[in-house]
Amino acid sequence: MGKVIGIDLGTTNSCAAIVENDQPVIIPNSVGGRTTPSIVAFTKLGEILTGDTARRQLATNPKRTFSSIKRQMGSTWTANVDGRKLNPQMISAYILMQLKKDAEAFTGGPVTDAVITVPAYFTDAQRQATKDAGRIAGLNVLRIINEPTSAALSYGLDHGESTKVMVYDLGGGTFDVSVIEIEDGVITVLATSGDNHLGGDDFDARIADWMVSEFRTASHVDLSKDPVAYGRIKEAAEAAKKELSTADTTNINLPFIAMNRQEPLHLDMNLSRAKFEALTADLVERTAGPVNNALRDAGISASALSRVLLVGGSTRMPAVQKKVRALTGKEPSRNINPDECVAMGAAIMGSTLGGNAIISREAGKSLLLLDVTPMSLSIETMGGMATRLIERNTTIPTRYSKVFTTVGPYASTVEINVLQGERPMARDNRSIGRFFLRGIRRAPAGVPQIEVTFDIDANGILKVSARDLDTGKSQSVTITADDRMSEAEIEQAMRDAQMNMGVDMVKRETAELSNECRVLGERVDRALHADRKNISREEKKRIREDRNALEKLVRSIKPENATEDVLARLKEAKAVLDASAGDLLARTGM
Repeated sequence: MGKVIGIDLGTTNSCAAIVENDQPVIIPNSVGGRTTPSIVAFTKLGEILTGDTARRQLATNPKRTFSSIKRQMGSTWTANVDGRKLNPQMISAYILMQLKKDAEAFTGGPVTDAVITVPAYFTDAQRQATKDAGRIAGLNVLRIINEPTSAALSYGLDHGESTKVMVYDLGGGTFDVSVIEIEDGVITVLATSGDNHLGGDDFDARIADWMVSEFRTASHVDLSKDPVAYGRIKEAAEAAKKELSTADTTNINLPFIAMNRQEPLHLDMNLSRAKFEALTADLVERTAGPVNNALRDAGISASALSRVLLVGGSTRMPAVQKKVRALTGKEPSRNINPDECVAMGAAIMGSTLGGNAIISREAGKSLLLLDVTPMSLSIETMGGMATRLIERNTTIPTRYSKVFTTVGPYASTVEINVLQGERPMARDNRSIGRFFLRGIRRAPAGVPQIEVTFDIDANGILKVSARDLDTGKSQSVTITADDRMSEAEIEQAMRDAQMNMGVDMVKRETAELSNECRVLGERVDRALHADRKNISREEKKRIREDRNALEKLVRSIKPENATEDVLARLKEAKAVLDASAGDLLARTGM
């Protein structure tokens, strides 16, 4: 097995790492950044942009640019772009393909294996969707692990002492908190809790709403109705949030944001940290519930914690740090990078799975990770009850079986309704899958013995099976989203992604080469004029014919419709002019 990369597929930014010389190293992206914006844009020329280049499309091309797609993972959300129906897995795959490409440039060889992180509170459907996105991107996903656990794995590499740690992970779109014990090289997750719809995006939205409201009051113009203007508003809101982490006041200045009666309108307002904290106080308060739940489920008090680790860029907000101190009585640890530690932990896990276990220098032992399932798993039984088979915060992988019987007399089929959640009644929990066990031997109610088995693998993905102990008939299902992509759909998406990547490269190369040809034509024109008294009639005629042929070809080409054949013809025509005009250009220095 080659090197395994660790990927933090984030809501706002993504990050990749790899282990070199027994140390996790962040993989820089194509522009030298250590994180890559989780943004994908589809230009009108047909190009697919990712990362920093896609970010620039947010304001100018908002309807074809997708950010925070992680929040849609495992859902039925789709987007239609140029007749293509795209789901969250497909869009996420483009981000992963870029990270894969950057990793291959960094390592100098092919990269196929990866460990990808997800929020601890991601459901089975969301985990499976993430794994599918990796496959579409051409990655063999060895493991899906929880983000707080991955951060602790990174922390545990450098701190071998026995300790209990809370990981408070507030990212762009999700919030997780985990209580973790690190002892003798073993990292055990004691409990986890969280909120899948709480993150930096929500703080940005509060600022954006405030800006829109203030501007509407002052000018009677609603900027939320203009997609381009609102795109600029969202960008400015995020920038203001970041600046207020270190400054008491920030100025938001967006010139020419709108028109009113043919007059340009400019947005210029100040936002103080105090006002920002008042706008978002309830969001910060929402993190208290999961923190208290995790401590209670772990069976410890906050005073038993040795450290609190802050993970995710949103933890840089002073109000968040103040809340953590109030909830735990601890000063948050600042010796890990909140943007990079999750990817580094994933790289450590990847190295271990690749057969290269990393030894903790302090503990003197290889690290072992024991994660947990974030929510209880049940089946629906008589009276609409949710009968639990696996409690939340059970260490995974795990397997548990329980014998049930029929309610109705002489039934030959039973329906198994699999539930996820903590409520006692089935209707109050989320149904994550249904299947039928057929072929049961007919008997009075209460006689058949049906064994139901829940099997959760190391990725946190659940497989449920049911077996009639009398007849031996059995049925099983891997629990996924109702809209989970079929194997055929995944394979088609893989082909589309690879094909589009190739097509994009052809389109981009054609556009760049067309520009080079135009520049060459202008140089030739200047050289012909400069050397008009010395150049022979035959040479001048040949060069003009080649120059006109190239110009005609360039005018006929539309880069958005370019093919390999078009690109080849353009290269050939340019080479002909290069050859015929080479001496002329050299003589004139053009």
